[in-house]
Amino acid sequence: MATFRYCSECNNLLYPREQRSTRTLFFACRNCDHSEVAKSNCVYVHEIKHAPSEQTMVITDLSADPTLPRTTDLQCPKCGYNEAVFFQTQSRSADSRMTLYYVCCNKECSHRWTSA
Repeated sequence: MATFRYCSECNNLLYPREQRSTRTLFFACRNCDHSEVAKSNCVYVHEIKHAPSEQTMVITDLSADPTLPRTTDLQCPKCGYNEAVFFQTQSRSADSRMTLYYVCCNKECSHRWTSA
């Protein structure tokens, strides 16, 4: 079980650091000069990975983004509107292929779909 370490000087979280010259691991405070040698060489990393379609949900109106390319060659499968913005992305696994994502430019629709 991983435990958090806190600075004895200012009570902020201690972060793992490596001293490459001596190849030792220690925990250091980012706010003051306090550091302490780690009792174990094990460091736990918690990484949250989002699917590409989840990442685009942060921006509510992708169709208004002027940096995204647009196409009029497709119709929205939901409303039939003939303009969409698109972008492509690849998931982190090496064996997956690039996926093209589309967002309908109709303000009332904003449907999202992929090129399957």
